[in-house]
Amino acid sequence: MTALFEPFTLRAMTIPNRVWMSPMCQYSAAPEGPAAGAPTDWHFAHYAARATGGTGLIFVEATAVSPEGRISPYDLGIWNDTQVEAFRRITRFLSEQGSVPAIQLAHAGRKASTDRPWKGGAPVGPDAHGWSSVAPSPIAFDDRHPAPAELSVDQIKDVVGQFAAAARRALDAGFEIAEIHGAHGYLINEFLSPHSNHRTDAYGGSYDNRVRFALEVVDAVREVWPDDKPLFFRISATDWLDGDGWTPDDTVRFAAELRAHGVDLLDVSTGGNASGVRIPTGPGYQVPFAARVKKETDLAVAAVGLITDAEQAEKILANGEADAVLLGRELLRNPSWARQAARELGGEVRVPDQYHRSV
Repeated sequence: MTALFEPFTLRAMTIPNRVWMSPMCQYSAAPEGPAAGAPTDWHFAHYAARATGGTGLIFVEATAVSPEGRISPYDLGIWNDTQVEAFRRITRFLSEQGSVPAIQLAHAGRKASTDRPWKGGAPVGPDAHGWSSVAPSPIAFDDRHPAPAELSVDQIKDVVGQFAAAARRALDAGFEIAEIHGAHGYLINEFLSPHSNHRTDAYGGSYDNRVRFALEVVDAVREVWPDDKPLFFRISATDWLDGDGWTPDDTVRFAAELRAHGVDLLDVSTGGNASGVRIPTGPGYQVPFAARVKKETDLAVAAVGLITDAEQAEKILANGEADAVLLGRELLRNPSWARQAARELGGEVRVPDQYHRSV
């Protein structure tokens, strides 16, 4: 059996293979009204196609823990029971196809309230379903974004509670794995990095203070998330800055702490918290950051970043650089990537009975 198609077990959950779908926003939910933030027929068709294509674990897009936590007014959310009911159709179908349904719980922080990317992605105001953003410090992400409001300590506690409430609803909606979004310049990442966190209280300044909010969120989610179900954390392993940003050394240190707080796997990405930085992209460009965490800690890791072909993915796993690979754009291009990779590598993947003629 190839490494890519070996099952992977965390706690009581066995994922059928190591081909996983990364969270990717679809910007296709209603922006307001009773169905705001709830998945639609588009979301069902989108995720169902990847499940029938053999993907072992499927993350729905970054799902906001509050209306103000959305990246755009068109994002998914899980702050009410209407959204829970709409998600059940998706999680039920993914499970029936043998895929593990997973959700990424998120708060966009100072990068909230923006338009859809194909409309330019600029910040939007109340006349376009927008709202005022919040952050650890009143520092705008870039020249286009307005300065966010600085969260008070009481408001920070409220957000921690929102993550816990969202995790409870995710469980009720049928998700088997939860991931806390601590990457890409969104709220938790903003607290972690000295580039965006200029606070002088217990949530800013020293490393221990800057990780406090993230660990409080992890503890709150882990408390309500069942012991037999895995909890993931997505991190930007570096801000790609010299001097005042989050670093790979910080990531390794933090990974060990996350493990001690009940996190089962680190989903290792990079960047997103500083505008205008130059990132040296290329095939597998983020894999070394995952490999270092795997080598220097006992926390399982998943690698992301321009992983596009089967041999490349197999080599990452066979070399011990990661425990699984998360595909993004490649799964947008080819929903049946896992089935194709299994044919190329001689692996096995579940094929729906209705598609038996294609085998």
